[in-house]
Amino acid sequence: MNSLTKDNNNNPRYLAVKTLERISDGAYSNLQINNVIDSTKMSEKDTRLFTNIVYGVIQHRLTFEYYVSKLVKHPGKLQNWVKELLYTAIYQMIYLDKVPNRAIFDESIKIAKFRGHDGIRRLVTGVLHKIDRDGLPQITGVNAIEKQSIEASVPVWIIKQLNNQVGKAKTESILKSINQPANQSIRINIKKIEKKALVKELERIGFTVRDSEVAADALVLKDGVAAHTALFKEGFYTIQDESAMLPVQSMDIDGDDYILDTCAAPGGKTTQIAEHLTTGLVVALDLHENKLHKIMENAERMGVSENVEVHACDARKVGDIYEDNVFDKILVDAPCSGLGLIRRKPEIRYEKSLEDVEELAVVQGEILDSVAAKVKVGGQIVYSTCTILNQENSKNVKDFLEKHPEFEEIKVKTNLNLQADRREDYLKIFPDDYGSDGFFIAGFKKVR
Repeated sequence: MNSLTKDNNNNPRYLAVKTLERISDGAYSNLQINNVIDSTKMSEKDTRLFTNIVYGVIQHRLTFEYYVSKLVKHPGKLQNWVKELLYTAIYQMIYLDKVPNRAIFDESIKIAKFRGHDGIRRLVTGVLHKIDRDGLPQITGVNAIEKQSIEASVPVWIIKQLNNQVGKAKTESILKSINQPANQSIRINIKKIEKKALVKELERIGFTVRDSEVAADALVLKDGVAAHTALFKEGFYTIQDESAMLPVQSMDIDGDDYILDTCAAPGGKTTQIAEHLTTGLVVALDLHENKLHKIMENAERMGVSENVEVHACDARKVGDIYEDNVFDKILVDAPCSGLGLIRRKPEIRYEKSLEDVEELAVVQGEILDSVAAKVKVGGQIVYSTCTILNQENSKNVKDFLEKHPEFEEIKVKTNLNLQADRREDYLKIFPDDYGSDGFFIAGFKKVR
């Protein structure tokens, strides 16, 4: 372990506090973490510790805020970095069994001394010794939903919405699941390699591999980093959540189809569509020109760029570019609140509000309305989101069908026949169902 020096460039705990400060000011966690890892010389062990602490504190932020509010006389007066330092220490004490308290105390007090004055050092020392002596504060004086919110570190409004939509038992199950580690899943490039051959290669280089129970052509990996292999760089697979593979699997693609992917960046579903094409073409749209390069970069890596075309366009304005009745199939993987991704992007829970959900639902409806005329009679629209609230999901399906009698809803099919006995035609996957991301998929066929 590195002791604190003037630069602290490679000290995982010091870097975790600095990174959490930036994230609490609005920076993206994954970008900040990657920037720190790329710009320092931490060992693999320290990199794991750093990443673990940062994500752990984000996941449990509301819990740790409550604890600190009970352990410190004037929590509102604490500087941001001091709060983050206390959260990192509490996280390690609760969740990192292999790290002795002595090491946590020693490093945390050193950081307090290095960054602050003697009063801060004394405060941090006092709080840590109090926890060591008396344990963590009990959660008292709050109602049942507030207690649930503090324990799961999920805002009250999300819990209320879920309670109303899926019931208390399912909500409890979802809340328990979202702070578990996310699976590392990959999608096999079926144009380049067969599953059996890829599994053999991955096991040869040290991965533990299992089949996905969610998506065909998917594998779940342990004991390695999927993005760091030559197999990834050469396009034999791409990194994608198991649930995110299902919208394209439900599309029943023919090799010569002309397909529109309306909100395509970074191109995971675009390349998945292209892998099923021979003479066909997938047109990938995104609002931001700079994101189109990422789509083509992924298409080239996967060896499918000949079947991909990209355009910068607001999906609500496809009528300005394309004639009516031209596409065989359209994928609307709509911009959404992303609440199905809480396990993978833990800060989402704090950044979104009910107003955001309602505003996004309007945008999603506008995109569906915009593309309705562009698909041929007999063609198909697949609508998907990575969120778990009805406002962005089943309500949009109902509204679309009411506005567009030329469409019928069709049953969403998956290769592994998920939830075959469900009553609805659409498919809802919650984070606790399979340990994958929460997702929603609906299918529409144009009948006249």
